[in-house]
Amino acid sequence: MTAKPDTIVLIHGFWVTPRSWEHWIEYYKAKGFRVLAPAYPGFDVEVEALNADPTPIERLEVPAIIDSLKAVINGLDTQPILIGHSAGGVFTQILLDHGYGAAGVAINSAPTEGVKIIPLSQLRASFPMLRNPANRHKAVGLTYDQWRYTFTNTFPEDQAKVTYGRYHIPASGHVFWGSALANIHPGHDDTYVNYNNPGRAPLLFISGENDHLMPPKVQASNAQHYKAPGTLTEHITYPGRSHLLPAQAGWQEVADHVLAWALQHS
Repeated sequence: MTAKPDTIVLIHGFWVTPRSWEHWIEYYKAKGFRVLAPAYPGFDVEVEALNADPTPIERLEVPAIIDSLKAVINGLDTQPILIGHSAGGVFTQILLDHGYGAAGVAINSAPTEGVKIIPLSQLRASFPMLRNPANRHKAVGLTYDQWRYTFTNTFPEDQAKVTYGRYHIPASGHVFWGSALANIHPGHDDTYVNYNNPGRAPLLFISGENDHLMPPKVQASNAQHYKAPGTLTEHITYPGRSHLLPAQAGWQEVADHVLAWALQHS
């Protein structure tokens, strides 16, 4: 019998760092798991440092992110459970497609290449990045009001303000624009996955019902692209949740669910 995974790798998204997983890290460690939350290349400093000097964000490249995550997994004795949030959900899908991970969970995931669903709320949430083509070469931050709409629209006001101060950093215009264009003109770019890969590990999509940046219909469409017989792909939606679901009140319910699902199906 294959041993159940004993390691969990948490993959953060854009506009945040691994700090956004701080509650989950301690929660899973208390359950006896080894928990890793690797930063993107150059992001292994505090939030405050990246806000003061966003140069590593401007230089970010998706292949470098994937290579760094593979290096982390290659150093483990067994395949881990992969849990990614937002852009981390894309990287989770890419890693699964490349044969990494015993099971994967994509929370409020950005879409992989070819998923062309673009809800209006997503356009509004993405506007600070996409409104100016010059942003393709910059690190682009959000104002508090933009963060409120995009990440924490169903949070109490005081909690939304705390998360902005604690988690927010600029995001890579280069990567964001590249991902957006790949879904308009697909061509095996950085966010490509083989939807017909019969060897892919089980994959669960988790959506927040009220997520403005990556609404549930995005994950539903992404899940439906997977066609390979014998593979498991599921999608569920949590009511009342925003994009920053890993830090929203009640996150323990989601953390328990995804862990139980991954252990059952890995």
